[in-house]
Amino acid sequence: MIDVLVVDDDFRVAEINAKYVGKVPGFRVAARAHSAAQALASVQRGTIDLVLLDHYLPDGTGLELVHRMREQGHGTDVIMITAAGDVSTVQTAMRLGALHYLVKPFTFAALRTRLDSYAALRRTVDRVGGRGVAGQEQVDRIFSALRTTPAPSSPGLPTGHSEPTTDLICAVLHGADHPLSAHEVAAETGLSRSTAQRYLRHLEQSGRLRLSLKYGDTGRPEHRYAWVAP
Repeated sequence: MIDVLVVDDDFRVAEINAKYVGKVPGFRVAARAHSAAQALASVQRGTIDLVLLDHYLPDGTGLELVHRMREQGHGTDVIMITAAGDVSTVQTAMRLGALHYLVKPFTFAALRTRLDSYAALRRTVDRVGGRGVAGQEQVDRIFSALRTTPAPSSPGLPTGHSEPTTDLICAVLHGADHPLSAHEVAAETGLSRSTAQRYLRHLEQSGRLRLSLKYGDTGRPEHRYAWVAP
């Protein structure tokens, strides 16, 4: 298993990203951190293989954290996951050794593509590493393992629906241990109730969610939605 540290100052976003990671075979979330200090402490414990790192943190930037990690001799791999899309930040991330750079908002498919390529890189390095010295063919194989092909857009989304919002709602329902109402989904995702209801209706009609009714003493029954395992 590849142990992952999820770093984001937003507790809700960190939890969603962690649920995404948990859906990818071969990966598990070893820790979550909401500041650079917490993240560095987790890395220093020596149990982290990969850091999914936000750039904007309350006590510094993600790139400053990577710089401190490298100064202290920690070669832990890093994938940047951030809203920072300026070229200078991207270039600095590359120079500090970030393996991928994913700009928010993103879909689960986009993250999974990066994680799968990272797992392929580790397998390739393990195979080549057993030979002691790598020739050009082996070096090319290592570098090519990191190349990713953008995941195709999900077909069938109605007009006005976006993949990131769909994935956000799916992640919340996938991680819930009981059916949720549109009000609860809205509270978990930060969306309006009407928007949550619109997406939930589409996901239920497409077979990805199961609808049940909860009856109270008076009034209309409450619609509640549960994730349907594929």
